[in-house]
Amino acid sequence: MGRAIVGVVLGYVVMFATIFVTFSGLYLVLGQERSFEPGSYEPSLLWTVVSFALGAVAAVVGGITCASTARAATPPKVLAGLVFVIGLASAVPVLRAASTPAEERTGDVGNLDAMMKAKQPAWVAVANPFLGFVGVLVGARLRRV
Repeated sequence: MGRAIVGVVLGYVVMFATIFVTFSGLYLVLGQERSFEPGSYEPSLLWTVVSFALGAVAAVVGGITCASTARAATPPKVLAGLVFVIGLASAVPVLRAASTPAEERTGDVGNLDAMMKAKQPAWVAVANPFLGFVGVLVGARLRRV
């Protein structure tokens, strides 16, 4: 039971850390002009596409970590469910704010400001929990192979 809990927690922490590091790196590589639409905090198409790929990688790594640590089939399923539920809960504020326009972007924007002010599209917020769910299960399956 202890390994299962540690596996789920560690898998989630690894996912979070992977997303934070890779998205921060992506922002540094793309810069604000290619990360956002001109003069806005709406993410560019390039950012959206690459962020889906990075999110999928993070979910797979989280699934691998969970399966490796827990050494059982159930904990990755629990992690996948947790990622799905937390993802849907995180989508609610995005969906509520969907009708309000994005703030106007002026001047240089640091990484933390960009994270706080970015206006994620509603469809991305809804799609991410499904991507995370599938990614964790794929990662767990890769670990078993």
